[in-house]
Amino acid sequence: MAVCEACGNDYDMTFEIHAQGVVHTFDSFECAITRMAPICENCSCRIIGHGVEADGRWFCCAHCARMLGATAIVDRVGAAHT
Repeated sequence: MAVCEACGNDYDMTFEIHAQGVVHTFDSFECAITRMAPICENCSCRIIGHGVEADGRWFCCAHCARMLGATAIVDRVGAAHT
């Protein structure tokens, strides 16, 4: 059995995520997300989907990016933003 690096559970059905040359071991997607998903710099939610990057900062959506000054990001091509 292996131990989840997020919660410490010793579990027989852990899985590994290989990222940037490091192997991470988790017992659930929840633990993997908690440990690995970036955090939106505006609203502090975990970025589970694609998210957006502006000036080296990560956001969950274009709205949050715009809230902190990013002006060139839109949610969809051709969509008006306010």
